[in-house]
Amino acid sequence: MDRLDAMRVILAVVDAGSLSAGSRKLGAPLPSVSRKVADLERHLGTNLLVRTSRNIQLTDAGRDYVEAARRIIADLDEAERRASGEYQTPRGELAITMPVEFGARHVVPLAMAFIEEYPEVTLNLVTTDRKVQMVEEHVDVAIRLGHLADSALFAVKAGAFRLITCASPAYLERRGTPQHPGDLAEHDGISFGPKPMFWTFPVDGEDRVVTPRTRVAVNTAASNAAAAVAGGGIARLFDYQLSDEIRSGALVPILTDYCGDPRPIHIVYPRQGLLPLKVRSFIDWTAPRLRAVCDGFAID
Repeated sequence: MDRLDAMRVILAVVDAGSLSAGSRKLGAPLPSVSRKVADLERHLGTNLLVRTSRNIQLTDAGRDYVEAARRIIADLDEAERRASGEYQTPRGELAITMPVEFGARHVVPLAMAFIEEYPEVTLNLVTTDRKVQMVEEHVDVAIRLGHLADSALFAVKAGAFRLITCASPAYLERRGTPQHPGDLAEHDGISFGPKPMFWTFPVDGEDRVVTPRTRVAVNTAASNAAAAVAGGGIARLFDYQLSDEIRSGALVPILTDYCGDPRPIHIVYPRQGLLPLKVRSFIDWTAPRLRAVCDGFAID
């Protein structure tokens, strides 16, 4: 039995939450994964997992073994990075996770330019709105939107974004431009889902809730923006979701005095031992460029 391979298999199964999900994560047949877990348990003479119809649970022995296996695999990966020269020159695979829409619009183009300058680096880009567990899922760098919870991760601020209210020139010409959040009660809004909208604005140091009329309901930011461009009503989205439409004049920001405080954008990374040059190079290269992209979101 290949014990290191068995460790990687059990870690994949535990992180994925089930044998079948672990097999998909590994790209290996389910019978093969199940057999390797069983072989490892026979080798150790104890059960590591309690299998149910939907998921798996670790036994006490399993928790101890998985914790030790993580340390061993992390140390091995660190040794391989040292041996391959990742600490002397930026090289190797760089795994980056980012929110789906923000990543596709603004981070992926920067990442493509980055590897043009660093040809020995390859990218594994994971776009997901799920909060990835970086150490457990072997991710080097994450782009995070909003305020960070306390964690062991290191963070570099790389810009900010705001929630903005906007409409098409045609809509504003037809219905007039709201001058105060309270005016929105007389306007049509574009809603996420069919329920009434409750939009909150900072007014005189307090939160003011207003409810525009819902004439159009959508389920994605892209369709929200498209409906607004077509004159369907007033939209409320993050500035990074509307950068092209605002820049072109297809949508006009309104109520700009009531946007509220900006929310931060960070590049975060776990720090375990020496930081590989591929990670340090990406952070140092990307952070100022991402700040410049975010500066372009600014509205008057």
